[in-house]
Amino acid sequence: MEQILSINGVSKAYGKIQALKDVSFEVPPGSVFGILGPNGSGKTTMLGILLNVLKADAGTYSWLGGMQQDEARRQIGSLLETPNFYHYMSAWDNLGVAAAIKQRGQDDRERVLQKVGLLERKDSKFQTYSLGMKQRLAIGSALLGNPKVLVFDEPTNGLDPAGIAEIRELIRQLNKEGITIIMASHLLDEVEKVCTHVAILKKGELLLTGAVDEVLHSEDQVEVKSGDLAALSNIVSAMPGIHRVQQVNGSLQLSCDKTLLPAQINEYCMNKGIVLSHLALKKKSLETKFMELTN
Repeated sequence: MEQILSINGVSKAYGKIQALKDVSFEVPPGSVFGILGPNGSGKTTMLGILLNVLKADAGTYSWLGGMQQDEARRQIGSLLETPNFYHYMSAWDNLGVAAAIKQRGQDDRERVLQKVGLLERKDSKFQTYSLGMKQRLAIGSALLGNPKVLVFDEPTNGLDPAGIAEIRELIRQLNKEGITIIMASHLLDEVEKVCTHVAILKKGELLLTGAVDEVLHSEDQVEVKSGDLAALSNIVSAMPGIHRVQQVNGSLQLSCDKTLLPAQINEYCMNKGIVLSHLALKKKSLETKFMELTN
């Protein structure tokens, strides 16, 4: 199956600041693809390049299996920053203006308002909308013309918890209907809750990419101690299922396969003549893993 988006070696600098360094990844069809990273990691620059707002210094990208750029652009709805809706105009009329600018979607307004849950408020002035409703109207504007792909930059930024929940649910719903969604976010929680795939950026470099449950799965850690820490370290380093051994404050932290049980580690050490004075299972949170990756 052809990828929705293929990015190969994209780089971009602003003077001495390297915003993106040789970034490559692919977005599979039907995914909710998160571009995740702290502020300043190059996410917005990447989206700007992909939507032809910015020019890359090096590298290439192709949409929809190599479709002609202008043709592909008509299949993509985007929301990079809050659109300039007119405060004194209704949602219906604001979408009319947006459709005129895009030259598509004029007869699509009722459908998109229904989709974003604003049809009953179509005649209300934009200034009477809550922040969440304003953001839903912005997504409605991106949906004009029935695009195959939606591109969002920090879609829940500035919203209260109720607004965030609304937008997340809307993203899930649109994805269920077959739209591929690409969204930049600095929030691990957001990506974990709505995305199927992720690319993690740090200072313009790609750290990891893949399915969310593979890239962001949290490792279990087991903490062990014994009278002879050096001998213990040698023994557990050779045990199948243990990936990493670190010495922290007089004990060893073991990063293990999820299938490896503390009792098996204890038995393994006993068989090798080492008696453990301490053994504890410590769950490693996703937050910790993300901080380790991006710090």
